Amino acid sequence: MTQDLSLDYANGDFIAGAAEYPARWDALAEDTRASLGERARCGIAYGESPRQVFDLMLPKGRPAGLMVFIHGGYWLNFGPQTWSHLAAGALLRDWAVALPGYTLAPAARIHEMTREISAAIGVAAQEVAEGPIVVTGHSAGGHLSARMACSDQSADWTRRLARVVPISPLSDLAPLMQTAMNKDLRIDPAEAAAESPARLQKREDVGCTVWVGGQERPSFLWQARLLSEAWDCPWHVATGAHHFDVIDPLTDPDSLLVKTLLE
Repeated sequence: MTQDLSLDYANGDFIAGAAEYPARWDALAEDTRASLGERARCGIAYGESPRQVFDLMLPKGRPAGLMVFIHGGYWLNFGPQTWSHLAAGALLRDWAVALPGYTLAPAARIHEMTREISAAIGVAAQEVAEGPIVVTGHSAGGHLSARMACSDQSADWTRRLARVVPISPLSDLAPLMQTAMNKDLRIDPAEAAAESPARLQKREDVGCTVWVGGQERPSFLWQARLLSEAWDCPWHVATGAHHFDVIDPLTDPDSLLVKTLLE
Protein backbone atom coordinates (compact mmCIF):
# COMPACT_ATOMS: atom_id res chain seq x y z
CA MET A 1 0.00 0.00 0.00
CA THR A 2 1.40 3.42 -0.99
CA GLN A 3 1.84 5.85 1.88
CA ASP A 4 -0.17 9.08 1.64
CA LEU A 5 2.25 12.01 2.01
CA SER A 6 -0.38 14.77 1.82
CA LEU A 7 0.20 15.90 5.42
CA ASP A 8 3.94 16.20 4.80
CA TYR A 9 3.23 18.96 2.29
CA ALA A 10 0.31 20.65 4.09
CA ASN A 11 1.94 23.96 5.01
CA GLY A 12 -1.07 25.94 6.17
CA ASP A 13 -2.09 23.29 8.69
CA PHE A 14 1.01 24.12 10.70
CA ILE A 15 1.05 27.94 10.48
CA ALA A 16 -0.95 30.04 12.92
CA GLY A 17 -3.43 32.31 11.12
CA ALA A 18 -2.63 30.74 7.77
CA ALA A 19 -6.02 31.64 6.30
CA GLU A 20 -5.32 35.36 6.79
CA TYR A 21 -2.21 35.48 4.64
CA PRO A 22 -3.72 35.62 1.10
CA ALA A 23 -5.83 38.70 1.86
CA ARG A 24 -2.81 40.35 3.49
CA TRP A 25 -0.64 39.61 0.44
CA ASP A 26 -3.31 40.96 -1.91
CA ALA A 27 -3.59 44.21 0.05
CA LEU A 28 0.18 44.73 0.17
CA ALA A 29 0.45 43.99 -3.53
CA GLU A 30 -2.32 46.45 -4.42
CA ASP A 31 -0.69 49.18 -2.31
CA THR A 32 2.62 48.57 -4.05
CA ARG A 33 1.14 48.87 -7.52
CA ALA A 34 -0.68 52.05 -6.53
CA SER A 35 2.52 53.59 -5.18
CA LEU A 36 4.42 52.76 -8.37
CA GLY A 37 1.82 54.22 -10.72
CA GLU A 38 2.99 53.97 -14.33
CA ARG A 39 6.08 52.09 -13.22
CA ALA A 40 3.82 49.07 -12.57
CA ARG A 41 3.07 47.62 -15.99
CA CYS A 42 0.58 44.80 -15.48
CA GLY A 43 -0.72 42.08 -17.75
CA ILE A 44 2.00 42.08 -20.42
CA ALA A 45 1.24 39.14 -22.70
CA TYR A 46 3.84 36.54 -23.61
CA GLY A 47 1.34 34.08 -25.13
CA GLU A 48 -2.28 33.73 -26.15
CA SER A 49 -3.70 32.20 -22.94
CA PRO A 50 -5.22 34.59 -20.35
CA ARG A 51 -2.72 33.35 -17.76
CA GLN A 52 0.27 33.82 -20.08
CA VAL A 53 1.01 37.32 -18.84
CA PHE A 54 3.54 38.94 -16.53
CA ASP A 55 3.67 42.10 -14.46
CA LEU A 56 6.75 44.30 -14.79
CA MET A 57 7.77 46.67 -12.01
CA LEU A 58 10.29 49.34 -12.97
CA PRO A 59 12.67 51.33 -10.77
CA LYS A 60 12.87 55.11 -10.96
CA GLY A 61 16.07 55.08 -12.98
CA ARG A 62 17.70 52.88 -15.57
CA PRO A 63 17.40 49.23 -14.49
CA ALA A 64 20.59 47.57 -13.26
CA GLY A 65 19.17 44.23 -14.35
CA LEU A 66 16.07 42.07 -14.23
CA MET A 67 14.90 40.06 -11.23
CA VAL A 68 12.17 37.48 -11.82
CA PHE A 69 9.91 36.23 -9.03
CA ILE A 70 7.83 33.12 -9.76
CA HIS A 71 4.88 32.57 -7.47
CA GLY A 72 3.99 29.37 -5.68
CA GLY A 73 0.71 27.70 -4.79
CA TYR A 74 1.58 24.10 -5.68
CA TRP A 75 1.14 24.90 -9.39
CA LEU A 76 -2.60 25.07 -8.55
CA ASN A 77 -3.27 28.54 -7.15
CA PHE A 78 -2.44 32.26 -7.27
CA GLY A 79 -1.19 34.59 -9.98
CA PRO A 80 1.32 37.43 -10.26
CA GLN A 81 -1.04 40.10 -8.93
CA THR A 82 -0.78 38.75 -5.36
CA TRP A 83 2.96 39.30 -5.09
CA SER A 84 3.73 42.83 -6.35
CA HIS A 85 5.03 43.89 -2.92
CA LEU A 86 7.85 41.36 -3.16
CA ALA A 87 9.41 43.55 -5.84
CA ALA A 88 10.10 46.34 -3.33
CA GLY A 89 13.57 45.32 -2.22
CA ALA A 90 14.93 44.91 -5.73
CA LEU A 91 13.26 48.11 -6.96
CA LEU A 92 15.02 50.11 -4.25
CA ARG A 93 18.28 48.70 -5.59
CA ASP A 94 17.35 49.90 -9.10
CA TRP A 95 16.48 46.48 -10.50
CA ALA A 96 13.39 45.84 -12.60
CA VAL A 97 11.19 42.97 -11.42
CA ALA A 98 9.06 40.65 -13.54
CA LEU A 99 6.34 38.52 -11.96
CA PRO A 100 5.16 35.92 -14.48
CA GLY A 101 1.89 34.06 -14.47
CA TYR A 102 1.51 30.59 -15.90
CA THR A 103 -1.25 28.13 -16.68
CA LEU A 104 -2.23 26.26 -13.54
CA ALA A 105 -3.03 22.59 -13.09
CA PRO A 106 -5.11 20.73 -14.06
CA ALA A 107 -5.24 22.81 -17.26
CA ALA A 108 -1.48 22.38 -17.69
CA ARG A 109 1.11 19.91 -16.53
CA ILE A 110 4.36 20.93 -14.88
CA HIS A 111 6.55 20.47 -17.95
CA GLU A 112 4.27 22.90 -19.80
CA MET A 113 4.61 25.44 -16.98
CA THR A 114 8.40 25.19 -17.28
CA ARG A 115 8.17 26.15 -20.94
CA GLU A 116 5.77 29.00 -20.17
CA ILE A 117 8.05 30.52 -17.53
CA SER A 118 11.00 30.45 -19.92
CA ALA A 119 8.86 32.15 -22.58
CA ALA A 120 7.72 34.79 -20.09
CA ILE A 121 11.28 35.58 -19.06
CA GLY A 122 12.23 35.82 -22.72
CA VAL A 123 9.69 38.57 -23.31
CA ALA A 124 10.57 40.32 -20.05
CA ALA A 125 14.23 40.24 -21.10
CA GLN A 126 13.28 42.13 -24.25
CA GLU A 127 11.53 44.77 -22.12
CA VAL A 128 14.63 45.09 -19.88
CA ALA A 129 17.28 44.55 -22.49
CA GLU A 130 20.42 45.27 -20.48
CA GLY A 131 22.00 43.86 -17.36
CA PRO A 132 22.01 40.43 -15.76
CA ILE A 133 18.96 38.32 -15.01
CA VAL A 134 18.40 36.66 -11.65
CA VAL A 135 15.49 34.32 -10.97
CA THR A 136 13.84 33.44 -7.69
CA GLY A 137 10.56 31.84 -6.77
CA HIS A 138 8.74 30.34 -3.82
CA SER A 139 7.59 26.74 -3.29
CA ALA A 140 6.25 25.62 -6.69
CA GLY A 141 7.83 28.82 -7.97
CA GLY A 142 11.04 27.70 -6.29
CA HIS A 143 10.86 24.58 -8.41
CA LEU A 144 10.30 26.61 -11.56
CA SER A 145 13.12 29.02 -10.70
CA ALA A 146 15.50 26.09 -10.25
CA ARG A 147 14.37 24.65 -13.59
CA MET A 148 15.56 27.84 -15.29
CA ALA A 149 19.12 27.02 -14.21
CA CYS A 150 19.10 23.45 -15.53
CA SER A 151 21.37 22.48 -18.40
CA ASP A 152 18.43 21.64 -20.67
CA GLN A 153 17.42 25.32 -20.82
CA SER A 154 18.84 27.02 -23.89
CA ALA A 155 16.61 30.00 -24.68
CA ASP A 156 18.41 33.18 -25.76
CA TRP A 157 17.71 34.96 -22.48
CA THR A 158 19.61 32.31 -20.48
CA ARG A 159 22.87 33.85 -21.72
CA ARG A 160 22.14 36.69 -19.29
CA LEU A 161 21.18 34.43 -16.37
CA ALA A 162 23.58 35.09 -13.49
CA ARG A 163 22.00 33.16 -10.62
CA VAL A 164 18.89 31.55 -9.20
CA VAL A 165 17.72 31.56 -5.59
CA PRO A 166 14.97 28.95 -5.21
CA ILE A 167 13.02 29.64 -2.00
CA SER A 168 11.49 26.57 -0.31
CA PRO A 169 11.76 24.70 -3.62
CA LEU A 170 10.13 21.42 -4.54
CA SER A 171 13.25 19.91 -6.04
CA ASP A 172 12.14 16.27 -6.33
CA LEU A 173 8.59 15.79 -7.58
CA ALA A 174 8.34 12.07 -6.85
CA PRO A 175 6.95 12.43 -3.28
CA LEU A 176 4.11 14.59 -4.61
CA MET A 177 2.86 11.61 -6.56
CA GLN A 178 1.76 10.29 -3.15
CA THR A 179 -0.37 13.32 -2.27
CA ALA A 180 -4.01 14.14 -2.95
CA MET A 181 -2.83 17.07 -5.08
CA ASN A 182 -1.59 14.71 -7.72
CA LYS A 183 -5.14 14.13 -8.92
CA ASP A 184 -4.78 17.56 -10.54
CA LEU A 185 -1.00 17.72 -10.98
CA ARG A 186 -0.85 14.36 -12.78
CA ILE A 187 2.84 13.85 -12.05
CA ASP A 188 3.99 10.45 -13.28
CA PRO A 189 7.43 8.81 -13.02
CA ALA A 190 8.52 10.17 -16.39
CA GLU A 191 7.62 13.75 -15.49
CA ALA A 192 9.19 13.41 -12.05
CA ALA A 193 12.42 12.36 -13.72
CA ALA A 194 12.32 15.09 -16.37
CA GLU A 195 11.13 17.98 -14.19
CA SER A 196 12.85 17.44 -10.82
CA PRO A 197 15.77 19.89 -10.57
CA ALA A 198 17.55 17.65 -8.06
CA ARG A 199 17.72 14.96 -10.74
CA LEU A 200 19.05 17.33 -13.40
CA GLN A 201 22.33 19.12 -13.91
CA LYS A 202 22.75 22.81 -13.19
CA ARG A 203 24.43 24.94 -15.80
CA GLU A 204 27.99 25.61 -14.70
CA ASP A 205 27.79 29.31 -15.52
CA VAL A 206 24.77 29.95 -13.26
CA GLY A 207 25.14 30.47 -9.52
CA CYS A 208 22.63 29.09 -7.05
CA THR A 209 21.79 29.50 -3.37
CA VAL A 210 18.88 27.48 -2.01
CA TRP A 211 16.76 29.27 0.62
CA VAL A 212 14.36 27.73 3.15
CA GLY A 213 12.70 28.64 6.45
CA GLY A 214 13.92 26.97 9.61
CA GLN A 215 10.34 26.39 10.80
CA GLU A 216 9.11 24.81 7.58
CA ARG A 217 7.75 21.32 7.30
CA PRO A 218 10.49 18.66 7.44
CA SER A 219 9.66 17.73 3.85
CA PHE A 220 10.60 21.23 2.67
CA LEU A 221 13.84 21.24 4.64
CA TRP A 222 14.62 17.91 2.99
CA GLN A 223 13.73 19.21 -0.46
CA ALA A 224 16.00 22.24 -0.01
CA ARG A 225 18.91 20.23 1.33
CA LEU A 226 18.50 17.69 -1.46
CA LEU A 227 18.87 20.36 -4.13
CA SER A 228 21.88 21.95 -2.43
CA GLU A 229 23.61 18.58 -2.28
CA ALA A 230 22.67 17.57 -5.84
CA TRP A 231 23.96 20.87 -7.21
CA ASP A 232 26.83 21.28 -4.74
CA CYS A 233 25.68 24.79 -3.92
CA PRO A 234 25.06 26.71 -0.66
CA TRP A 235 21.77 26.54 1.18
CA HIS A 236 20.55 29.01 3.78
CA VAL A 237 18.12 28.15 6.56
CA ALA A 238 16.30 31.33 7.66
CA THR A 239 15.98 31.04 11.42
CA GLY A 240 12.39 31.19 12.68
CA ALA A 241 10.81 31.57 9.23
CA HIS A 242 7.92 29.38 8.16
CA HIS A 243 6.62 28.65 4.67
CA PHE A 244 4.45 31.76 4.44
CA ASP A 245 6.82 34.40 5.82
CA VAL A 246 10.13 33.12 4.45
CA ILE A 247 9.56 35.39 1.41
CA ASP A 248 9.05 38.59 3.44
CA PRO A 249 12.71 39.72 3.25
CA LEU A 250 12.26 40.31 -0.48
CA THR A 251 10.62 43.60 0.49
CA ASP A 252 13.80 44.85 2.23
CA PRO A 253 16.65 46.07 0.00
CA ASP A 254 19.16 45.43 2.79
CA SER A 255 18.02 41.90 3.67
CA LEU A 256 20.39 38.99 3.26
CA LEU A 257 17.96 37.42 0.80
CA VAL A 258 17.97 40.44 -1.51
CA LYS A 259 21.73 40.80 -1.23
CA THR A 260 22.13 37.10 -2.11
CA LEU A 261 19.98 37.62 -5.19
CA LEU A 262 21.42 40.85 -6.50
CA GLU A 263 25.03 41.14 -5.38
